[in-house]
Amino acid sequence: MTITTKDGTRIYYKDWGKGQPIVFSHGWPLTADAWEDQMVFLAGHGYRCIAHDRRGHGRSSQPWTGNDMDTYADDLATLVETLDLNRAILVGHSTGGGEVARYIGRHGTSRVAKAVLIAAVPPLMLKTAANPGGLPIAVFDEIRAKVLADRSQFFKDLSMPFYGANRPGAKVSQGLRDSFWLQGMQAGFPCVLDCIKAFSETDFTGDLKKFDVPTLIIQGDDDQIVPIGASGLPSAKLVKGSSLKVYPGAPHGLCSTRKDEVNAELLAFCSGA
Repeated sequence: MTITTKDGTRIYYKDWGKGQPIVFSHGWPLTADAWEDQMVFLAGHGYRCIAHDRRGHGRSSQPWTGNDMDTYADDLATLVETLDLNRAILVGHSTGGGEVARYIGRHGTSRVAKAVLIAAVPPLMLKTAANPGGLPIAVFDEIRAKVLADRSQFFKDLSMPFYGANRPGAKVSQGLRDSFWLQGMQAGFPCVLDCIKAFSETDFTGDLKKFDVPTLIIQGDDDQIVPIGASGLPSAKLVKGSSLKVYPGAPHGLCSTRKDEVNAELLAFCSGA
């Protein structure tokens, strides 16, 4: 199924189950498929689970423009409004967490009941004078250079730290890593590059301060992609009344490697008062 945004971009989405809607926003460079473990589980527990491929990613259109957080958030708003979702629970992983934050910052919470940020990029990944705990611009310049040099190999290599496969005793299947590569290769080259800037240089501090719904923040303390000290910990301080759950030893891709724990955590949060 698809919707069309005001600039003519087609956004693909999957819509499983019935009940209170849970809307999932995926990370870079993935697709809605990254959420299937959560969607099958939660749809089986009485929720309507919706996940879209961000513009430029997966089965959505690959426009040259609009690969920025404001437009991503507006695309999410178009999805929510077109499907007339109310009391929605927004769940964002990594870049998708930025999308959720910017959505609330730009569109408010009139259609939102709760929010979940998982290993999310807010408040700001880039190291600046005001954000000394962030990562230097050289880190993101290196990512851009590797994507330009050999995107396919870079995604194969990135799947290792993404799921913590480079840690002693890690049990990460080749199939999971192959799925990461396959999803990444579905993304359009322009959006892959533009999204690096979007997820690394966008400051979500103001957006997080606008959160006024129950919010759960989940992250592993061995996240090699989005370090918890620059993301989950400061985000928990900025979102009033938020709950922070730290998974010892968990990697960035914990929705896959620790899916049973994450699923149980999400169900408890979604069903709680």
